[in-house]
Amino acid sequence: MYFSHMINPNTFPIQTCSLVDPYVVQTLQTIIGKRIIVDTVRGVVQGVLIDVKPDHVVLKELDDDEPTFVRIQQIVFIMPIPK
Repeated sequence: MYFSHMINPNTFPIQTCSLVDPYVVQTLQTIIGKRIIVDTVRGVVQGVLIDVKPDHVVLKELDDDEPTFVRIQQIVFIMPIPK
């Protein structure tokens, strides 16, 4: 084994980068508590928007007790469901 070619993770700091779209986050915060449809790259999710974070949203689906977490980077569009 060549240990000289291995990189020691303690030697170099690891930097992470996350894209945040503040306009999307701010707009989503105005509709917390409303029913929405979220179209993602993997399919459609709908439910009540219960929380918004810089990198994800939390939905409560009507027929499920567990919350659904959707990464904002995976969202194609969001549409409120009229009452």
